Amino acid sequence: MSKKKVLIITYYWPPAGGPGVQRWLKFVKYLPEFGIEPIVYCPENPNYPIIDESLVNEIPENITILKQSISEPYGLANLFSKGRAKKISTGVIPKEKKQSLIEKAMLYVRGNYYIPDARKNWVKPSVAFLSEYISDHQIETIITTGPPHSLHLIGLQLKARLGVKWLADFRDPWTTIGYHKALKLTDASKAKHIDLERKVLNTADEIIVTSNHTKNEFEAKTKQPISVITNGYDSHNVRVEEKDIMFTLSHIGSLLSDRNPMVLWEVLSELTNENDEFSKAFKLQLIGVVSDDVVESIRQNGLKNHLDVLGYVNHEDAIKFQMKSQLLLLIEIDSEDTKAIIPGKVFEYLISETPILAIGPKDADVEHIIKSTNTGTYYTYNQKTELKTKILDYFNAFKNELLKVNAIGLQPYSRKALTQKLSEILKKN
Repeated sequence: MSKKKVLIITYYWPPAGGPGVQRWLKFVKYLPEFGIEPIVYCPENPNYPIIDESLVNEIPENITILKQSISEPYGLANLFSKGRAKKISTGVIPKEKKQSLIEKAMLYVRGNYYIPDARKNWVKPSVAFLSEYISDHQIETIITTGPPHSLHLIGLQLKARLGVKWLADFRDPWTTIGYHKALKLTDASKAKHIDLERKVLNTADEIIVTSNHTKNEFEAKTKQPISVITNGYDSHNVRVEEKDIMFTLSHIGSLLSDRNPMVLWEVLSELTNENDEFSKAFKLQLIGVVSDDVVESIRQNGLKNHLDVLGYVNHEDAIKFQMKSQLLLLIEIDSEDTKAIIPGKVFEYLISETPILAIGPKDADVEHIIKSTNTGTYYTYNQKTELKTKILDYFNAFKNELLKVNAIGLQPYSRKALTQKLSEILKKN
């Protein structure tokens, strides 16, 4: 029996780095086991803000990968802005009072002339190329994954032109995503985003989201079926001989200007000042893109000598840091908008055998995951006393070699289990 062909339209594909690429890389890895033949369509010359060559080795053999050239504005923007455009494209948007005139102008142009995003120019050539390919190869189902949400416009047009079954995968929300507030959108631009989102949500045959909060948001906007398929973890062969000898608190991933937990820096400052033993053992390790605002806040709290900023590392090294650390930090902005955000690294944190210390808004989806799997603790931004007490508890357990994790209920978050759920949706579409 031949396998069902499914065309996956994605911007992020190895050698792109970061969690966004791994979702569909892993789905593609396991879909053939469930009777699905994935065909990947991605840009030939993308402007990826983060590169991780190690992920190229994870692309399954015998997978058809189609590529088309893309025209993006970042090269020209970098020419005039001395690299600021690339920094902004990684998500590091300076606070408004610290933005230069060039940065303000770039954000305005990005927000109001590139709707829904800077990859919009790839829509027209992609529709032309894929229309012929889909017809020639009898493909009945396509998937678009965003952000960038402009890729959903490819699905919208292919659906209208060919009548194919279309699944729209939202790794993040669209109009309620936090960075929209920084793009200096005019009322007319906001209305365009809302209109495009409405068309996508009401035209796709099924919507896939990564969190229950996003599902609830979209259910108020469409009657189309919506399924939650979170990100997940995959098995790996990474091993470390032993944990750090220091009491290392590590954050893996981006720490942008708004993701700056002052309450945590204050607690750590107080503990280093009040407890000599803690001060001698404590190290704060930040791995990934970190904004200058965050580093400045940490230094202002007297933690400069405890801070180690390592920058971006490849996926395998990130796993090693997770396993070697004594505590893993998970930080989310204290906002209603971020309750739906479940960072991809959470799921690798779950299997790292390292306790998670999370700070974010009350009743976030990630809070439920951490508590239900018994993999760590979760605090809101107004729980300073409780946070301080817990870190001290963790430190005392570290001293007594009792800092361990007894995780439960992880299997539903395995990439293979999640792919099986996806395959069931695909087989009915």
